[in-house]
Amino acid sequence: MTENNSTSTFTHFDSRGNARMVDVSEKSDSVRVAEAKGNIKMSPMAYELVKSGSMAKGDVLGIARVAGIMAAKKVDELIPLTHPLMITKMDISFVLQDEDSSIDIVATVGITGKTGVEMEALTAVSISALTIYDMCKAVDKSMIIRDIRLLKKSGGKSGTYIRETR
Repeated sequence: MTENNSTSTFTHFDSRGNARMVDVSEKSDSVRVAEAKGNIKMSPMAYELVKSGSMAKGDVLGIARVAGIMAAKKVDELIPLTHPLMITKMDISFVLQDEDSSIDIVATVGITGKTGVEMEALTAVSISALTIYDMCKAVDKSMIIRDIRLLKKSGGKSGTYIRETR
C-alpha cells in the first residue's frame, strides 16, 4: 500500500516564514520504522578489493556499517530542526552488485516515539557510502554515490509510505 500524504504547508516554518522546530509534545508515541537505500559504484579493481576484504585500510563494509549507525544517532547534531531521538532499532546491510561493480546500502531505523526516523535512515545510508568512498579513494577516486532515497516508512499520523519504484 502506498500513501503519499502531502500537505500544502511546510511544518518547519511559522506563519511568517521563520524556521522552527516542530512541536511534537502533544503527539502520542508510536512505533515508527524507516528504510532508505543508496548505491556506490566503483571501479572493478576497487570493487574486488572490497569484496575480498583486501583493501589496505581494512574491513570496508564493517567500518561503513559502524559509521552509518553512529551517524544515525547524531542526526540532530547534523541537520537543523531535527529532534534528538532514542533509536531502538538500527540495521545496515550491503548487497554486492557484481554486474556493475557497485554496492547497494540499505538502512532500517526504528523507534517508539513522537516523530519519524526518515532522516536517520537517509543519513545512515549517506555516511555509510561516504565511508566506503573514504576507505577506497586511494584505489578509485571516480566512485559515484547515487540514488539515495526513502524506500518506506511506517507509523505516526501520516501512516505508511512505500516508494513505488525501489
